Amino acid sequence: MALIKDIYSVSFYQTIADEFQRVDSSFNKQLFIKRIFDADFTNMEWKQRMKHSTSVLHESLPGHFPTAASLICQVIQHLIDHGVSGGLEYAIFPDYIESYGLNDFDTAIRSFEVITKFISCEFAVRPFIIRYHSRMIAEMEKWSRDTHPQLRRLASEGSRPRLPWAMAIPFLKKDPTPLLPILENLKDDLAETVRRSVANNLNDISKDHPDFVLGIARRWKDYSIHTNGIIKHGCRTLLKQGNPEILHFYGLKSSDFTVSQLTIQTPIVKIGEHVVFSFRIENKSGQSRLLRLEYAVYYKKLNAQLSKKVFKISERTYAAAEINSILRRQSFKQITTRKFHLGKHKLSIIVNGREMGEIDFELVP
Repeated sequence: MALIKDIYSVSFYQTIADEFQRVDSSFNKQLFIKRIFDADFTNMEWKQRMKHSTSVLHESLPGHFPTAASLICQVIQHLIDHGVSGGLEYAIFPDYIESYGLNDFDTAIRSFEVITKFISCEFAVRPFIIRYHSRMIAEMEKWSRDTHPQLRRLASEGSRPRLPWAMAIPFLKKDPTPLLPILENLKDDLAETVRRSVANNLNDISKDHPDFVLGIARRWKDYSIHTNGIIKHGCRTLLKQGNPEILHFYGLKSSDFTVSQLTIQTPIVKIGEHVVFSFRIENKSGQSRLLRLEYAVYYKKLNAQLSKKVFKISERTYAAAEINSILRRQSFKQITTRKFHLGKHKLSIIVNGREMGEIDFELVP
């Protein structure tokens, strides 16, 4: 099976070495390849190989950062012009700007504007936001008005306070107000990738400032079909948390529904198998009602405490007196992002943000 680290292949390095030799005749292709494939390369994982590649590229390019950045941009523009798509292996280019350009703000900014059209710079811009604060946010606000969708997306994605797998931005976690002009500019963007990024930014903010996001939701509601979609996706954590104000905002009333016959069909679950459960849901209101239906699994942790994770089943309108039987299964197959612990677990049904019914099951070897 191919591993992610294998994207850093001989052919990849030969390609970029050819490209740099094309724009700079003094680039030593043979020495570059030799330095890449040193004695430790085989044992490196993906992130190590990426950082190693950035370091070797730095050794191979001129020491003057603006000159090196210019060469990188020339290579990228040539790749774009020849229809090459920027895959994950090209993350060495934004990483180069992040690693060696932090003291040259203007050159780095102009480089990001070229590079992100080929490979996203959402991780690389974050040290610049942390160091330069309002100066960097002002540049990103300009990007949010650019004609290129990748640059507009960078304005939102790069400024997310809690971007996964990236360093957090403490001052934006504390006060997201500086992000408002960027989000306002992009709230009705034509590009779906940009709108999804705006929603993800709002979802990040909601974890620290739910009232801030609720205020945006009220202002953007029915501005367009796009804004309605953005605020719904941007409020997903608040919905999973059962935040009373967001439930009221969407007209989700738990009192209209009842849950019955909750049953665990597999009360003993082996690791690698599924917990299977069923229940009935009924609209008791006498009128059509919107139902957001979820379930929560309370996973046992190493310290014997339980950790809740919510999973969505559906969201739709139920007719008056409608009854529906639901059968679901949840996998306990081993995955890298979650370690399972043997013993008692719990499961509950969530109706419009309110937990109704709870049942135990046992996880065994």
